[in-house]
Amino acid sequence: QVQVAESGGGLAQAGDSLRLSCVVSGGTFSRVAMGWFRQAPGKQRVFVAAISWSGATTYYSDSVKGRITISRDRDNADNTVHLEMSSLKPEDKAVYYCAADPWGSTKRLAQTSYDYWGQGTQVTVYS
Repeated sequence: QVQVAESGGGLAQAGDSLRLSCVVSGGTFSRVAMGWFRQAPGKQRVFVAAISWSGATTYYSDSVKGRITISRDRDNADNTVHLEMSSLKPEDKAVYYCAADPWGSTKRLAQTSYDYWGQGTQVTVYS
């Protein structure tokens, strides 16, 4: 059974940095693209960032571009990805979800491209 697990959320002050991590386990997939989405209170879940299975291509929403970096471990064997968030703003407060796409969809920004989702990790930013 495939499992997606996020970690690293928490409380941060505006301007601080946080690093989220995500591990995909339980599958035998060799090429897993990964994405991060977030859902702020009272709002719909939206795309944040994504990375191709090889790590060669990354995607960012305009709202986080320049402040957030997505990466994956060099050996890529355990499908671990990270989301480095800097210069945090109160509007970054949300539940952050990691998602995995092992089937090679070309639409990296679409939630429907991802078949496996984590439970989410809370990020709270105070000013």
